[in-house]
Amino acid sequence: MRARVGRLVRRSPAVVLAVLMTATTGVATAADRGAAGGAGAAPAAPIVAADQATRAVYVLDARQASWDAGSDDPGVLWSFSADGRRSLEDLRTDVTWTNPSEAKVRELDGRRYLLVTASGGLAAVVGYPDRDVYWAADTGVGNAHSIDLLPDGNVAVAASTGGYVRLYAASLGSRATEHAQVPLAGAHGVHWDPRTRLLWALGSRQLIGLQVGGTPREPELDVVRRVELPSRGGHDLAPVLGSRGRLWVTTASAVYQYATSRREFVSYPLQSRISGPGVKSVGDDPDTGQVLVARPEPGNPCAWCTTRLFLYRPDGTRTLLRGGMYKARWWTADRGR
Repeated sequence: MRARVGRLVRRSPAVVLAVLMTATTGVATAADRGAAGGAGAAPAAPIVAADQATRAVYVLDARQASWDAGSDDPGVLWSFSADGRRSLEDLRTDVTWTNPSEAKVRELDGRRYLLVTASGGLAAVVGYPDRDVYWAADTGVGNAHSIDLLPDGNVAVAASTGGYVRLYAASLGSRATEHAQVPLAGAHGVHWDPRTRLLWALGSRQLIGLQVGGTPREPELDVVRRVELPSRGGHDLAPVLGSRGRLWVTTASAVYQYATSRREFVSYPLQSRISGPGVKSVGDDPDTGQVLVARPEPGNPCAWCTTRLFLYRPDGTRTLLRGGMYKARWWTADRGR
């Protein structure tokens, strides 16, 4: 089926790259481990979090037990906000950048990009660390909830209340709006899988696999897989980096893993501890296997947000002071190949 549509932390790129190279070595001193609350060896990757309290996305040093984005905290390695950014002002960011809902990193042609969506409708791919806009669009009032960058340079967006998955011909230019579209009730997650070469999307009751056809200039989408979810309210979709060929799938009540080759949901280590209601995002570090979970925090001014993230294997917590984080992921461009 196809359709068309006619305060930030400021550091120099050199400093940011140097800090991140240090943070991603996976080596920590005893003092680092103590600061992390005794959680064991430091994770190999930083954490990227979409924070609705400050309308910003932060890349955070996972070796720290807490971060303060309102100060010159060295643990806040980099940040992005669409607010006040002249390169995006034509997209009404005062409205469209409401409630940042997704943040992930991808690579294309040797460059790293931050991918973001916001419930107000903004979807964007911005260069890291320079923040140059590769592509951005106002997707409308459908609650843009997830995004991914395909190898041909096009961009997929899932919108929950809009009930659709779109594949934008972003390779045409920074404001390209041509797209293919398929319906998916409650579309919340989207992920390009290099193993199956399918664009996977998660809705409220189904996980679907989409075959990308056509050309980069005129993309097409066809549903080739439909999987009924074990429980309702599909929310987050991400690759299982420690068990290739699996996808993390969260619903309103549980956290699952789906094996794409076996075409079934399978058990996984620590399932009884990791699985639970309301998980907004989940993922494992490709080097350490440590699992990162974001779930709503009782009493937070934002009912679906949290100041605290949970780590498993080894266990620990990380806190963004005065935060309202929605999703948090490991800062890795690994797609699960």
